[in-house]
Amino acid sequence: MIREQDSAVHSELSEGGRLLRVVLDSGRGNVIGSVAIEGLRAALARHVREKRLCAWILDHEGPHFSFGASVEEHAPGKVEGMLPRFHALIRDIVHLDLPFLACVKGMCLGGGLEIVLPAERVFASPTARFGQPELKLGVFAPLGSLLLPRLVGPRRAADLLLSGRTIAVEEALAFGLVSEVADDPGAAALAWAREHLLSKSAVSLRHAMRLIRRDLRQRVLPALEEAEHAYLGPLMTTRDAREGIAAFLEKRDPAWEDR
Repeated sequence: MIREQDSAVHSELSEGGRLLRVVLDSGRGNVIGSVAIEGLRAALARHVREKRLCAWILDHEGPHFSFGASVEEHAPGKVEGMLPRFHALIRDIVHLDLPFLACVKGMCLGGGLEIVLPAERVFASPTARFGQPELKLGVFAPLGSLLLPRLVGPRRAADLLLSGRTIAVEEALAFGLVSEVADDPGAAALAWAREHLLSKSAVSLRHAMRLIRRDLRQRVLPALEEAEHAYLGPLMTTRDAREGIAAFLEKRDPAWEDR
């Protein structure tokens, strides 16, 4: 087993180099800021050319997968740098052409959920909760808006994206957002990888994944670029988007002016 550490992220190769495990470890709530984003990107980049690699697992330390992306880094003057870096991580995941298994305990919200959405399978504990609360802050979820309709259907996606509500694991399982509920999601993901993936040809898996994700690369990633431009341009020029972020940071209710 080979283990490597970045601040906020550590990773290890196991199963004779056929499985990569990446662990998010960025402190309370595993908030995803620039340091965590770059740590995740670096962990994937280090192993992208491992010829024997058949799959990768994303797990986390602590009781919660993630409270979401750093709200502080969504403020004007910071979001212009943070959001493109976050979307670069999503592109790295899509272009890796490896089966992606995600493990979730506790809260999986906002940008945390967006990281999980490209996964082929999501293993969740009975405590897991999922949500896209961005509209409560006067903004929207770029990747969530694009991927949730494909994963759970347009009406269920609209429910989650517009209400900003958090759903329990039972509802997430019924929606198809979660693949399996287990007391130990990491152990369940490892068992599934051993049974279904690690005995396969690594090169054949990559060819299969390239086709499985063809639509993501050709349709979703270009649309993500458009969504990013809409977020950083028209949205962030509105008074309410700036107010929503400021209200959250100042721990008060937002005063919407609908402009």
